[in-house]
Amino acid sequence: MSKISPTVVMVHGAWADESSWMKVVDLLHLKSIKTVTFDLPMSTLTDDVAVLDDVLAKVEGPVILVGHAYAGAVIASTQSPKVKALVFVAGLAPDDGETVAEVFNRFGHDENAPVLAPASDGRIGLPPEAFEAAFAQHATRHEQQALAAAQRSISPACITVPVGKPLWRQVPTWYLVAQRDHMIPEKTQRFMADRMKAHIRAYPVDHLPSVTAPGLVAELIFDALQATRT
Repeated sequence: MSKISPTVVMVHGAWADESSWMKVVDLLHLKSIKTVTFDLPMSTLTDDVAVLDDVLAKVEGPVILVGHAYAGAVIASTQSPKVKALVFVAGLAPDDGETVAEVFNRFGHDENAPVLAPASDGRIGLPPEAFEAAFAQHATRHEQQALAAAQRSISPACITVPVGKPLWRQVPTWYLVAQRDHMIPEKTQRFMADRMKAHIRAYPVDHLPSVTAPGLVAELIFDALQATRT
């Protein structure tokens, strides 16, 4: 019986949706790599992990989990034995007992970062101008407008609840440090990546390299795939 090749499951962060992975998906498909994307409800961290677990239950064989920004906490909170590696793309990685907000705010923020506060519906969204100034400043104007229109706001309940023992303590990890990230400072990213003992790749990219530098994201995923196949 032939060995089942890993499936790459990609999880979007706050203020994005699954379409933010499409350029990376196209590159992975050129290599005949199976991929799965889906949308998170971002109502609570528990809800998001439950949705991820439902997705993983439907995947046959091993999985490489990829998470952007907030989704770093989501992918590290699953306990699925299918997961063979974690890939963080400017990802947030709280440790046991920490919240997403705590690691997000650990070293302060870039002067271009937007002020985040819940709206009247209780969720936190980004103003349209933040996509040009901080979220995806390397994207085209058309892409920035599309991202702003498609953004998925996040509930404070996703980022204020302490996480349990993260999966990155048990499986190998890779981390793309976005050196031009105006949402999560490079210092914060490196702190988390170093703490996880991740395989680190650093590039002068913005907060959303899946859109603005998809080849670099795909290369990091290829590294994780190759390492877990040997």
